[in-house]
Amino acid sequence: MNVPIAQRIAAEFAGTALLLAIVVGSGIMGESLAQGNAAIALLGNSIATGAGLYVLITVLGPVSGAHFNPAVSITFWRTGELTLGLLAAYTVAQISGGILGVWLTHAMFDLPIVQFSGKVRSGVPQWISECLATGILLATIHLGLRNARDRVPLLVALIVTAGYWFTASTFFSNPAVTIARAFSNTFAGIQPADVAGFIAAQMMACVAACLILRRRAASS
Repeated sequence: MNVPIAQRIAAEFAGTALLLAIVVGSGIMGESLAQGNAAIALLGNSIATGAGLYVLITVLGPVSGAHFNPAVSITFWRTGELTLGLLAAYTVAQISGGILGVWLTHAMFDLPIVQFSGKVRSGVPQWISECLATGILLATIHLGLRNARDRVPLLVALIVTAGYWFTASTFFSNPAVTIARAFSNTFAGIQPADVAGFIAAQMMACVAACLILRRRAASS
């Protein structure tokens, strides 16, 4: 990828910020308009997230790879497409961009900028869900790049949209997103005490993916 490093990092920062604005903003709007119907709120949240992801991956993929997710970046470090230094820079950009995106969304909806979620998302079913969700996301990306490279934005958008509905955790599958959503006491939030459990489950799937990628590289 012959794009200046500064532009790649900026793309990860801006893309993750916009992703969180979409996730949190559509959650706020959905909950406001659904009048207590959680299914309608989730439907709006999931469709907006999938649509936004498709656009972000399509336009920023050629710049940075459009990871927006430390777990995704780790797997690309494992395949040699990122240096350790760039992995660290991507991770910082993703986490800080996600938090900024949440704060900008609060400002847009005239909510307190700095807040912490009180929404409980904990327990073994949630952790199993996050491990599975992250594994599915990583498999979709790497198998998509291998077998249908031009369709990766669509594949990721569709699996995330579906994941909102078939996983108990609503498919966070992203440590940066998990951290950022702890800063929003809205429909899309997660209480800070539950963040570690989600990230641990996500990283279990990431480690498994890295092992599979290493075996595939060794056999090729």
